[in-house]
Amino acid sequence: MGVPMQFLSDNAAAVHPLVWEAMHAADASDAPYDGDGLSRELDARFSDLFGRDCAALWVATGTAANCLALATMVQPHGAVVCHEEAHIEMDEGGAPGFYLHGAKLLLVPGESAKLTPETLRAAIDPIRDDVHQVQPHAISITQASEYGRAYRADEVAAIASLAKQRGLGLHMDGARFANATAFLDCTAAEAAGPIDALSFGCIKNGAMSAEAVLFFDPAAADVARYRRKRAGHLQSKGRFLAAQLLAMLEDDLWLDNARRANAAAQEIAGACGDRLLHPVEANELFVRCSAAEREVLRERGFGFYDWGADAARFVTAWNTRAEDAVALARAVSGL
Repeated sequence: MGVPMQFLSDNAAAVHPLVWEAMHAADASDAPYDGDGLSRELDARFSDLFGRDCAALWVATGTAANCLALATMVQPHGAVVCHEEAHIEMDEGGAPGFYLHGAKLLLVPGESAKLTPETLRAAIDPIRDDVHQVQPHAISITQASEYGRAYRADEVAAIASLAKQRGLGLHMDGARFANATAFLDCTAAEAAGPIDALSFGCIKNGAMSAEAVLFFDPAAADVARYRRKRAGHLQSKGRFLAAQLLAMLEDDLWLDNARRANAAAQEIAGACGDRLLHPVEANELFVRCSAAEREVLRERGFGFYDWGADAARFVTAWNTRAEDAVALARAVSGL
């Protein structure tokens, strides 16, 4: 039947042509590691985007971005408070424990994989302040969440206020930060809120092999540079990673790509009706489908992941073809 109509993951999407052009333009002699001209631009470009000073470090994976950020906030005897279905818990192969030298993940429930001050307090308050119990050192939230839900500015602000009261760092896993920002129709600063560090995702959104770790505390960035090297993520030709990040920022390509992915998701969502398990606020759809129905969709040429026994996950991307989104919408409505 040829290549399936691809809704497996935005990780499967093509690299944007402008990213390829930027990488080709970077293919000239320059200083190694992060001493090249492109890498030196990143701090200023991201500071402009977020409207406050930040230090930007490139890495090759989202897992490294999350863990290097958290490693600046959490000691080995501490814990990261996160949702029980957070990516750092479910999909990073124990990397947080590795990078954080054994620190614990303290798991919290919550609808649509979102945290609230109430659920956080319920997890944190019973912990005794003594050496016999692991102490929380940081909170990690995901924007958009693992079920494609966007945190509103007031929600992030409330969590940030709690973090500040308790002396905890606040990290945001932004693997789909662009999709959340596009949905909220706000600025990057408004979508991020008063956080301490952000994993600014690009690979799912049109880049090839570059993510940005943003620190809004210069001292934390200084620590992270050493940790990045020790973790094997200080690439000798870092200009190629910097080129990808700068290409994504140029003329808001990061937002344009996310808007296209979100629009394709909305096209499909309109046909799903009460099959939707979660409101669609980014580029992921979780759809109630029996095993037989999923088989029908695959026979019609759609690629996607099963999500438990009775559901499917469909993910759109910046290059999802409009005709493919329409075809999937019609197929789901016809089940």
